Amino acid sequence: MAKSTQFEESDVGECCPNCRALDTVLDSRRGEVICNNCGLVLNSRLIDPGAEWRAFDSDQREKRTRVGAPMTLTIHDQGLSTIIDWKNRDYAGREIPSRLRSQIYRLRRWQSRIRVSDATERNLTFALSELDRMSSVLGLPKNLRESAAKIYRAAVSNHLIRGRSIEGVAAASLYAACRMCKIPRTLQEISENARVDKKEIGRSYRFVASKLNLSSNPTKATDYVNRFVSELKLSARVAKKAGQIITLAEKRGLTSGRGPTGVAAAAIYVASIYYRERRTQRDIARVSQVTEVTVRNRFKELVTKLNIALPTKRK
Repeated sequence: MAKSTQFEESDVGECCPNCRALDTVLDSRRGEVICNNCGLVLNSRLIDPGAEWRAFDSDQREKRTRVGAPMTLTIHDQGLSTIIDWKNRDYAGREIPSRLRSQIYRLRRWQSRIRVSDATERNLTFALSELDRMSSVLGLPKNLRESAAKIYRAAVSNHLIRGRSIEGVAAASLYAACRMCKIPRTLQEISENARVDKKEIGRSYRFVASKLNLSSNPTKATDYVNRFVSELKLSARVAKKAGQIITLAEKRGLTSGRGPTGVAAAAIYVASIYYRERRTQRDIARVSQVTEVTVRNRFKELVTKLNIALPTKRK
């Protein structure tokens, strides 16, 4: 099971809790810390501490000090505006005198009004906050959030939001970014954390993808194997065997017209039986978010058409 705690950069290369190997690495593209030996996903929710300036003495360090947060597309004004804190304290931490608090309150109110001045900025403020909320719940990395925000901004600039809900287009932008960054999340996973249903997200995604000419390759079953195996607490050999089964099924044309999550779930079920690390169809269906009937049907197809010999149950 992937942890949700902070994993520091210095911890990369430490001992894996599963196989005790000193070969854990950071996959920055997927935003995961994995073990090269057993394939265990140690952490899938990383906190980006940011980069440090390279300085050789105190003078260079003072000249290269950072002021403020970096520019980002996940904020409607790209993080360029200022914010008056709600705490009644000055820069040194001292309390503001009572005779000035009414003035600070008025300044704070006008500042909040100035930051969001027109309908487009109000749209972006709400939509980008929704993107950040859904990404946080799904544990998606920072680069993917930037991609999703860029897609949504392009949809707004091309007037694709008219007649559609902001939540639907925001969720569709997040789904498109997941496919483009090759960090697969299903429509079901996104709809569970969005405020719109699965059908509306699908319709919005197809419309936005066609209008913006988004090049997103279809997801493969092998993209889901490692995540499902980690959530089911299975060994690395099960993941490797499931990948081999999926590759052979693709060569035989058995994955054509089949959902990638169902094929991945069935391959993991076959591999778990093969290595006697059994998980029930219900557990696998719950993790992969497909029905038990789908797992059972894909399982029968793989076993019969690939002639896989499975061990019998021990008495």
